[in-house]
Amino acid sequence: NLLTGEENLLLMADLHHLGRAEGRRRAAALLGQFALAESAAKTAATYSGGMRRRLDLAMTLIGEPRIIFLDEPTAGLDPRSRRMMWRTIRELVAGGVTIFLTTQQLDEADELADQIAVLDHGKVVAAGTPDELKRSIPGAHVRLRFAGTTGIEAAQRALGGAFRHDDPLTLEVPSDGGATAVRELLNRLGDTAADVGEVSVHTPDLDDVFFALTGHPTAETTPEMENAR
Repeated sequence: NLLTGEENLLLMADLHHLGRAEGRRRAAALLGQFALAESAAKTAATYSGGMRRRLDLAMTLIGEPRIIFLDEPTAGLDPRSRRMMWRTIRELVAGGVTIFLTTQQLDEADELADQIAVLDHGKVVAAGTPDELKRSIPGAHVRLRFAGTTGIEAAQRALGGAFRHDDPLTLEVPSDGGATAVRELLNRLGDTAADVGEVSVHTPDLDDVFFALTGHPTAETTPEMENAR
């Protein structure tokens, strides 16, 4: 807290045994990358929460690591700082860095992760891509929207088991939402498919997945879970 943003970065450069010129070059580049250049001469104690998180990550990157562990990096951040952190994480991954990220915000995991492991009481209860996890639980469906009652009634007869909404005129058909399943669904409609004005796929989100797998919402934190972390 007693050091400025720039001094913190230069300290990390020294700890990584970078030369003076290289350390200053890296520090200046990272201050610019994380929008901290204007605050470089201010002490870290004066930084906002979002600025401190960005400084933390900049200090981590001074040695150009290839693997980074981030423990809830956006906890407590305002929406703008959170989006900035997301963008930085994506840029690092695109540059070949491997990131292990823990988060209780599952929309964040959905946005950022290539692979997700769901932990409950310290044990992995499911793993896969975001889409694989969302398709692993019931609730996925294809929604067909119609302009008139003639089309929707014909589709109901052709499909069977579809749930109808009258405002707007839609049918919800249980499906995993995959391309093959949607194509087969439209084939089952035959000529009635021409009356479908819009097709959309709806799958459970990762909060639904977590609740289905663990039996409790993501906000619930037990002492055992804290110890496992």
